[in-house]
Amino acid sequence: MVKRIVKKVSFYRMIMMAAFIIFSLFSISAQETVGKEAILEKIKQTDSYIRQIRGYLHERPELSAQEFETTRFLQEEVAKLGLPVTKVEGTGFYAVLDTRRPGKTIGLRTDIDALPIEENPSNLTQKKQWISKNEGVSHACGHDGHMAILLGSIKILNDLKDQLAGKIVFIFEEGEETNSGIGAMIEALRPLQIDAIYGNHLNSKLSTGELFIQEGPIMAGTGTIAFDVTGRGGHASRPDLSINPIFAAANILSGVSIAWNNQRDITKTLTLGITQVQGGETYNVIPNSVYIGGTIRFFDREEGKKGFVLLRKVAEDIARAHNCSVTFHDKMGVALDPVINDTALTAFTRDAVKEIYPDKVISGEQHIWYAAETFARYSELAPAVFLFVGIKNDDLGSGAEHHNDRFDLDEDALQYGVGAMVQFAVKYLKSYLV
Repeated sequence: MVKRIVKKVSFYRMIMMAAFIIFSLFSISAQETVGKEAILEKIKQTDSYIRQIRGYLHERPELSAQEFETTRFLQEEVAKLGLPVTKVEGTGFYAVLDTRRPGKTIGLRTDIDALPIEENPSNLTQKKQWISKNEGVSHACGHDGHMAILLGSIKILNDLKDQLAGKIVFIFEEGEETNSGIGAMIEALRPLQIDAIYGNHLNSKLSTGELFIQEGPIMAGTGTIAFDVTGRGGHASRPDLSINPIFAAANILSGVSIAWNNQRDITKTLTLGITQVQGGETYNVIPNSVYIGGTIRFFDREEGKKGFVLLRKVAEDIARAHNCSVTFHDKMGVALDPVINDTALTAFTRDAVKEIYPDKVISGEQHIWYAAETFARYSELAPAVFLFVGIKNDDLGSGAEHHNDRFDLDEDALQYGVGAMVQFAVKYLKSYLV
């Protein structure tokens, strides 16, 4: 009797094991069907949706940390696909596509905020297709396109979920322009143990559909310059009875520019961008203080930190020579590291994307961007790769600088952003099955 029971248990175990093996083999073989042609066909079917999403969001831009309607709309679109949404402190959130099959976990990210720029109804050559309806606010950096790319990718990957294994985390980050949401998002994602994170940015310097994929630093780190030069105000008729901080500030700026060329490693890129000199309210009053603001950009964090040490020393020494003092604001210093693409993940991504767009993938130092991006921080969680998607089309008039009132994009570029993202996800989850 006992032997019979043991035999039955063993038999059932064999059946279960065989079923598991067959199921696993089916899952892996099913993945083989997600090829180039299938993805390109899905993109065609989703193209009108992607354009509609971009247009809707472009007309309704919201500033950093104020993306309330944007978030509501995005969450509704995600909910239509039956994906659970997890809210993050502020307006950010993420959603997870779980295939219910063992595999790796990847993250796909978009930003969601706009800029305080009044939009010009024309781009470089003609009237724009979509115009912001929110006065003084516009998507002048392409984040509307980023959201459309991610939503389009979600639709396609959700359709393909029965042929995939692992999990995909779709990341919607608050306030990229002001860094307001990145800290909370990073902490919210830590428990998910993501294996790789992918992001993209539309780029007005690249022609429509070009895909810049390169290892190493591709976007600059940034630091904030913010300090007051304080003297003693008084009547302009007797400058000798005052301590004029304006002359001290002027000399500080001159001294810093000279030191920048003579006291630091010129082989390492470190830009000095002074953008604010504010002091005085009227012509006959010497002010008590002058504010100096700006940014520095760098591709080497240590060099960026050295730049601030030099700036502080020059400012203090020259202010002292003028009998003035300097007060540095709390925000002065390195704010974001450079975006540095993981070498192995970038090579993998380049090979994967070349399979679907063999003539669109480019690289080269000339395409490195001096703007900064909060995407840099996702490398704290996992190997990360960040792509540029070209949107420049001279015939359509797209190609104005980012953060410019004439900024516009060629919507034909969105399909390439979706294709690269979906191809990365499919190939990664297939290649790195548990």
